[in-house]
Amino acid sequence: MDLMSILSGGDGLARSMQWFALAPHLAGEVAVTDAECRLLGQLGTEQWVGFDDIPAEDRDALRRLIDVGLVVSADDIDGHHADDERLRAARWHPLSATFHAFTRWSGIDSVSEMKLAGTDNAATMRERLGEPPPASSQCGDGQRLPLPRIAPNEFDDLLARRATCRNFDPSRQVPFDVFAQLLQRVFAAQAEVRVAHDTVFLKKNVPSGGSLHPMECYLIVQHVEGVAPGLYHYQAQEHALEPLAAPATPLRELVMDAVARQHWFADAHVVVLMSPRFDRTFWKYRQHAKGYRVIALEAGHISQTLYLAATEAGLGAFITSAINEVELEQAFGLDPIRQGAIAVCGFGWRAATMETAELDPAERVWVRADA
Repeated sequence: MDLMSILSGGDGLARSMQWFALAPHLAGEVAVTDAECRLLGQLGTEQWVGFDDIPAEDRDALRRLIDVGLVVSADDIDGHHADDERLRAARWHPLSATFHAFTRWSGIDSVSEMKLAGTDNAATMRERLGEPPPASSQCGDGQRLPLPRIAPNEFDDLLARRATCRNFDPSRQVPFDVFAQLLQRVFAAQAEVRVAHDTVFLKKNVPSGGSLHPMECYLIVQHVEGVAPGLYHYQAQEHALEPLAAPATPLRELVMDAVARQHWFADAHVVVLMSPRFDRTFWKYRQHAKGYRVIALEAGHISQTLYLAATEAGLGAFITSAINEVELEQAFGLDPIRQGAIAVCGFGWRAATMETAELDPAERVWVRADA
């Protein structure tokens, strides 16, 4: 706050300008001076430069850049240099790597943030944010060709009953066979093509960029018959669960941390971390500008298949990208450079009453008591 700014008719905020550098192998942004910024622009990304080749007046800046990890030294084989090499070995596109690194969350309470911003319900959003863009766009000169409404069949009925579940009943357990069937339909390999002893392509029930299917699924099982509550990895080729070490916190609290305190998902019977193996996709799409995008698309394909499979089984499903990636990476022992967290989905029995609002305007899931 700047008192003189207020007295002179300003908004009272003091502002300063500063350069910041972003590097995906570092934990956060790094402030740099004008001299350091200029030096970074003179150093290449592929070719080593000798320390003695740097002008004497720039060497203090170079030492500081090496210390913070924005420049790597060939002598620093165990520090920032090693992190940089791991990133290069995973064949990330630089912009995708930066986006991935700096959009990961840790310790975020998204519910509190929505309330603070006034975006926790539609009415306050309209009041705070003003008029939204139209729900659908219109193009052309206004002429339209009406299309016939085809009589719905069983598949249309299934689609109509698909709604994000925000109310789970932890007092009921998901039957073991239903649990196994959902995993088989949504996440399992249905067939495979073996090109060589070390080169296998899987056929699943969802599309995948380059047919590479990099998505691994890690489960937090809370309420399933015949499955001990805990952490698991789903092995897609064998259709089997691999038990993992118990987390340091109770499962429900881990789920709360995972979904950034969205309490309406905390009692889901099964919570699934969709965890892409970036190195598998980038094996084909090396430093490719679209590599990260096809991984994000795959998460959407998987979640929609989960919604339909769960709805057909009489269960509710959800997906959220509002997740604390760092806590999930720690719980499941993941290296975010090679294998990260992109979204969390889950399923389970719907509760008998709606405590948290669900979008069901056609009342295909929830029927009004006075109807």
